Amino acid sequence: MTTDLQMDQPDKVTPLLQLSHVSISAKKMPSRLLVNDVSFTIDSGKTTCVVGESGSGKSLTALSVMGLLSKQLQLNSGKVLFNDANLGVQDLTVLSEASLQKLRGAKIAMIFQEPMTSLNPVLTVGYQIGESLTTHLGLKGSALKTRIANLLEMVGIPPGRANSYPDELSGGQRQRVMIAMSIACEPSLLIADEPTTALDVTVQAQILKLLDDLKTRMNMGMLFITHDFGVVADIADHVVVMFRGEIVESGTKAQVLSNPRHPYTQALLACVPDAEGKKALKPIDYAWLPENKARQQKLEVTV
Repeated sequence: MTTDLQMDQPDKVTPLLQLSHVSISAKKMPSRLLVNDVSFTIDSGKTTCVVGESGSGKSLTALSVMGLLSKQLQLNSGKVLFNDANLGVQDLTVLSEASLQKLRGAKIAMIFQEPMTSLNPVLTVGYQIGESLTTHLGLKGSALKTRIANLLEMVGIPPGRANSYPDELSGGQRQRVMIAMSIACEPSLLIADEPTTALDVTVQAQILKLLDDLKTRMNMGMLFITHDFGVVADIADHVVVMFRGEIVESGTKAQVLSNPRHPYTQALLACVPDAEGKKALKPIDYAWLPENKARQQKLEVTV
């Protein structure tokens, strides 16, 4: 059962993004839902963190927004409503591929988990940043070079590194290049899929601060996918907790972190260490699951 801490808070404005009852499955097994009845909203200038352990459906949910589900998967039901400043509210699930391509990079951008595999190793980072600028804004020549240099400076990379290849940059620098690519056309919505994975703590903090600053400066809505509640505490406005493809709890950061109501959220927070190292960490206990309860009852009857 989903615990929704925001049900009594009416929407005052049309959200930037609204997922409504989204369900995803494999085409060969349509009855096996990988994402089941997921609904939440994102407002302009706000960050919604989707948190949960690996395999909970976080990345699939993000890919459904971008229209980038693999050919082996299908959207079974639901709507993905995007509030375009020029065109109004559009259901992204019914748009043609050509229409989606016009939105990707221009209005909706995504930072993927692994920058080394997302960046083309045989093209300079400057060229890769410039692709969306040429495609969506028609920039060329000196105007394009100037914009690329400005973007690199914005994310803390010397403009001269535009001629570098991905393998000539550190992990943190590659992630900054991915951020520069994603914000090149100043999108309304930025999706960040665990952008700090495999980065050391100091670089992670820098990336999080950079994303938060850019969100504020550009008034972007941000969908941030993570399994780290420390990250949630730093940047989230709202939190969505997913487990086995379903939302089990949602609410403001303060509501979810200070007063979690669902056993799974409580178990996740019990796994987070404290700064002093005094907290006794507990493994996740799945005893609350219906099948585990049924099994326990069966064992009790047998005994």
